[in-house]
Amino acid sequence: MASTKISRTFSTATSAKKFTLSVWVKRSKLDSEQQIFSRSAGQAQLYINGGNKLQFYDQTSGHNFRTNRLFRDTSAWYHIVVAVDTTQSTASNRNKIYINGVQETSFEVETNATQNNDTAYNISGITYDIGAYNNAYYWDGYMSHFHFIDGTMYTASPFGSTDATTGEWKINATPTVTYGNNGFFILKDGNSVTDQSGNGNNGTVGGGTLTKTEDNPSNVFCTLNP
Repeated sequence: MASTKISRTFSTATSAKKFTLSVWVKRSKLDSEQQIFSRSAGQAQLYINGGNKLQFYDQTSGHNFRTNRLFRDTSAWYHIVVAVDTTQSTASNRNKIYINGVQETSFEVETNATQNNDTAYNISGITYDIGAYNNAYYWDGYMSHFHFIDGTMYTASPFGSTDATTGEWKINATPTVTYGNNGFFILKDGNSVTDQSGNGNNGTVGGGTLTKTEDNPSNVFCTLNP
């Protein structure tokens, strides 16, 4: 997706205060800013920065998180879940980030949202992009099983589980979740942007074409370490 993005313009939200984003990613290039999900008009970005750290930013609600963890393994799929509910009375419960099923607790930057603020991630009439920000900072790698949940804050458990034998975090390819008005499920082990949630919230590909690969979270290919 190094010069390609997927876009969708949202309609009226089930809730502007609650959402969950779940996606599996595999990196091909390090040491450069690469966007996972963003608001095309600004104010909201989920990305890996030039220092290979995950950043979640929302100017409207006040969220701003940057991990201490580095995402530098180009041979591995990472499962990232960002869950938001600004109605929570406890500030630390208003945003949760999970990496491979485990809640992230070590942050270089950690700023919670103001209670009951709307987020910038789920606003009617706004176009949101997967894999780019303002036609730049393209994702260089793979994405799979991209879920956006409108109106519910989920943990990572609907989207995966720990293998009892290996201890590995494994994908749940058919999670049972409530998607809400703007919710969608695309890139299901392939390059299809047809929404699999039942909502018909299909994505639109821009800037090029999506390349299908058999390397996906349930069929991991070996990768040379550069």
